[in-house]
Parts: sequence; structure tokens; C-alpha cells
Amino acid sequence: MAKFKFFLALLICGLNASAQGLSIKIIDSKDQLPLPYASIKLSNEIDLISNEEGLFNLPEEQNIDENILIIRYLGYQSQKISIKEVKQQNLVIKLAEAIFNLNEVSVNNIKPNPDELMMEVKKRLKTNYTAIDNPTKSQFFLRDAGVFKPSQMLIDINESTGFTKKQLKEVDKDVSTLCNKLKSNFPKVYEDILFDYYSGKNATKQTSKINVNKATIITGEGSTGSIDELQQKGLSLLFKHLDSTKYYRVKSGLFGSKDTISLKKTKKKEKDKDSNLTRTRNKLTKFLASQRFTEKSKFNFIYDPEAYYYKYAGKIYNDENDDVIHILKFSPRKSRAKYNGKLYISETDYAVVKCNYALAEGETGKSLNLKLLLGIKFKENIDNGTLLFKKSTKDNTYDLQYALEENGTYFYLNRPIKFIEIIKKSKVEKDVLAFDLKMEGNTLSKTELLSISKSEISQNTLENFKEKEFNYIKLKQYDPKIWSNQISIEPLETMKKYKAD
Repeated sequence: MAKFKFFLALLICGLNASAQGLSIKIIDSKDQLPLPYASIKLSNEIDLISNEEGLFNLPEEQNIDENILIIRYLGYQSQKISIKEVKQQNLVIKLAEAIFNLNEVSVNNIKPNPDELMMEVKKRLKTNYTAIDNPTKSQFFLRDAGVFKPSQMLIDINESTGFTKKQLKEVDKDVSTLCNKLKSNFPKVYEDILFDYYSGKNATKQTSKINVNKATIITGEGSTGSIDELQQKGLSLLFKHLDSTKYYRVKSGLFGSKDTISLKKTKKKEKDKDSNLTRTRNKLTKFLASQRFTEKSKFNFIYDPEAYYYKYAGKIYNDENDDVIHILKFSPRKSRAKYNGKLYISETDYAVVKCNYALAEGETGKSLNLKLLLGIKFKENIDNGTLLFKKSTKDNTYDLQYALEENGTYFYLNRPIKFIEIIKKSKVEKDVLAFDLKMEGNTLSKTELLSISKSEISQNTLENFKEKEFNYIKLKQYDPKIWSNQISIEPLETMKKYKAD
């Protein structure tokens, strides 16, 4: 009987293992190092990608022994393998470097001229990346992560006629608690969204709609992802001690000079701000548009080749398209150039199939310094990215397959703020509260976008589709079970281990 129970327990464990999602690792067959951003084709229709640690997640519903994976990585031999074989290899897939076959591809020892390559790349940008006007439905997975690292946060009250001594003590206590909490435990936010993206042209303009299949957010009560949100948290500590039935005039650049506010209306505006749907659609549309080499200032290493040095760094074979890929390293040559990186360029049509870029040492991105005049300063000190493109079999243009963007900004804020009570039916104004708001620190953000599938739809389908508001599933810690049956990007260990307060 005991043996039967033991056998039954093993059987149940086996069934559970076969029914759950799998975390699979892709590595180099020689040095055993992980291969980040490897392309995975599942069942010949779904696109996946490995993360920075070489891991990707296979959804529970696709965990079928007979299902086939095709693994591709530039410069490596593609591998076709079944799920059963992957399990037999302890969920590790090893790729070997590709060797040029002289019978299949033209290979010679003559190095192409980097400047001539860049001329061809620039000349063919519109041809290679122009999106078709036909309506399409694409499925994407988006991960948006943000961390706020304040080094200083202070609300220094200079004058208070509208607060009692007890209220002032409560305000000081609330402010000190918030500041200490933020400085000792940097707030982080992780958003994951799986969605369908409908896009196309109607009679007058480009239109886009989204359908969110699932959305999760990992955040604590004190978490914030932007300077604006942190300002509001600080000010809300003061708002709760002011009389909400009265009107106040605010003297500060935060709200504009001498703006009049009602705390009732302010709270209502907070409730009426952009919905999850509107905010997400706008963010996604903007992000997608910025990743297609359309932003000339961002991708000036392509649009302004005269400002950069280009060095030929070799060639690799892309067996998916039977193509040679030339690698160029680039670095600043003139003062208007800001980035270092690599471009992977197709020999066939001069499309950039992969791009890595980062701000060069000592360079900064967008900045503003009005510290002495207005007490405001910010400077973008991190701007890194990776882009992967895939050639369409229908029209030979290139679609975005994966995008990674990392941004970091230093900020400084030192603003005097004054609340003045407006007494109705009178021209008299009464000072209630005056304080200095000081903040300094850094914000970091990281956005990843994976294109899972894409298909053409009719104009009627696009026009008749109705968007629906959605809500986030709120979490304190990453839970793999929530995404076990959907396509997602395998999170890094730092995200898996993070636990919100």
C-alpha cells in the first residue's frame, strides 16, 4: 500500500510538471555563457525572446512534447528542437557558432568600406522600414520598470497661520516618515501588459486601438515612478491638513503663477485623470513610433553619419535569410554625436537588423538647468537601447521584433510654495502656509517590448473594434503562476526577488 501511495505521488508530481510553464535557458555550446535576446519561433507562428540571462518562458498551454521550437541567434547555427528533447536536455539549449558555407553565400576577405555601408543604410531607410497602410492586428508583451532613488527630500515650513501646533507636529512627522522611507527603501514599479494592438489608416489619419488581455503591476503603497508623482505625495501630506471647503491661491511654478485651486476639485481631478486605457495606448503608440528609426535626434548615428567614426568589426552569417550580416562599431566624432554602439547590417538590402546603442562616456541626453533662476535642474545620464528587426515575407520590409530602452535622469528641485486662503465676497487674502520643497536624486526606467504575432485585418474590423477599460492585477511580488498560460518575457532575478512593502 505504501509503495502504491509513493507511485501515485510521483505520478501526480509528473502530471503537474508537464502541465506547468517551463523556463528554458539558451547558452553558447563552447563557453556555456547565456545568449541574450535569442529569437524563438514556437509552433511556427508565435515569437518569443530570451532575456538578458538567456532565459525564456514557455507558456503552460504550449508545454506539449510534440511542439517544435526554432532557435535563432545572429552568428549561430539555428536549431530546431522539440519540447520533449528540451526536457531531456534539462531545459538547456546549446547553440554553436555558424560557419560560412562558401557554396551558399559569397564570402571574401575584402572589408567593406564603413562609410559606404552607412550611405546605403541611410538611403534605404524608408524602403526597409516603411509600415504598410493595410490594417493590422499585432500582439505585444510590454514590461515597464521604474525605480526612484532620492538622495534628498525635504519640506521646510517657513510660515503657518492656518495650522495648529498639533497639525504642524503631524505634518513634520508625516514628512519625515515619507522621506526616510524613500531614502532607505528605493520605491520600484514593475508593469507587465499583454495586449492586442490594432492599427491602420482611415480616411483622414492613422488610428490605433488596444485590447489588453492581462496587466499586472508590482508596487508598494509608497512606490512612485516619476518626479511628478513624488511631488504629489509630498503635497498630499499638506493637503490633508488644509480645510477642503476653502479656496487657495498657490504661488509656485509647480502650478503656474498665482493659480487658484480647490482641494475638492484637486481630488476630483486626480480621480478624473487619464484612464489606464488612454494612458497605456498613448504610451504604447509613442514607444512603437520611436523604435523605427524615425526619430532623427535619437538615431543620429544613422541619420548623421558624418558625426561618427565607423569601424568595420567583422561579419556573421544569418541562416534564416541566407544572408551575410556586416558589423559596424560607431563612436562620436563630432560634438553633436552622443552614442557608442554596434550596427548589424544586411548585405542583401542594407537594413539594420540589430542595433545596440548607449550614451558615450561623458555625454548626456536631454537636459535643463534653471537651478539658479527657478530652482530646477535635470540631466539625462543614461540612454541605452537594443533593437531587433525581422524581415517580412510579404513585402520584404522589416518589422520590430524586440525593443529594449533604458533611461536614467538626475534631477534637482528647490521651489518655494505658498498657499493663500481666498476669503469669499472679499478682496482679502490670508497667508496660510509657506514652505520650501527640496528634492534631489535619480530616476531609472527600463522598457521592453516583444512582438509576438502580426496579421492583416479588414478595415471594418479595425473600425468596429471597441476598446474597453482595464484594471491592473496588483501584486506585492512577481508570481509566475499568473503568466503561466500567457506569452511573456522571463523576468530577471532582480525582479523575481523584489518584494514591495
